[in-house]
Amino acid sequence: MRLAAAFFRLLAWALLWVLLFRTEWLTPILKPLTNFDAPPVYTQNSLAALAAGHLELVAVSILGSAVLAVAGGIFVTRRSGAEFLPLSRAIANAGQTFPPVAVLALAVPATGFGMVPTLIALFFYGLLPIFENTVAGVQQVPAAILDAADGMGMSGRQRLFSIELPLALPLILEGLKIATVINIGTATIGSTVAAKGLGEVIIAGLISDNTAFILQGGLIVGLMAVLIYDAIGLIERAATRKIGLRFAQEGS
Repeated sequence: MRLAAAFFRLLAWALLWVLLFRTEWLTPILKPLTNFDAPPVYTQNSLAALAAGHLELVAVSILGSAVLAVAGGIFVTRRSGAEFLPLSRAIANAGQTFPPVAVLALAVPATGFGMVPTLIALFFYGLLPIFENTVAGVQQVPAAILDAADGMGMSGRQRLFSIELPLALPLILEGLKIATVINIGTATIGSTVAAKGLGEVIIAGLISDNTAFILQGGLIVGLMAVLIYDAIGLIERAATRKIGLRFAQEGS
């Protein structure tokens, strides 16, 4: 099973490399997907540069979402902030239910075209999974462990950073993983407001009726989402093992 997973992981990386740096190798496959002798390979901009811009949008937006969502999740699981949980949950839900295209339409008049309105849309879109998983992760810490921490004389801050957050980390990473994958796909709409990203390739294909362009952009976005999901999953499993080993050692 591990060997098969490693094989498919390597295959995905190899295909992504070819799409980004040696797309011309795929010309025989892509050529039948074009009409009227249109070019089968997108050359107006470097696909690698567009992918880097795409990932920059995702990374910056997810970082902002994670900071606010984790801080908010911690706050509403404290006794002083518990009454704000319904309101915080409603705001996080609104961020994902409000269409990103509508956020762009509202943000462009205030911020102009480019990266900023896209970041705003992706920021709101990434809040819900991270917030909900932070709340769930902190709330699922067994009461017996918290009582033991209180019995050892730990302060609220010590208990949070030494017990609650480490035990909640796998769930927080799961929320981060889901939000990242969602935003990798959603970031393609940024090209409608002149943000640098792989949506440019897909939109060019739609405008020119060139399926080869659409396939290139879609495959790169899909492969990046799968590989990043896999990478965060590896980090999540490593963190889970480390936390389990740490608490086992402390328990003995």
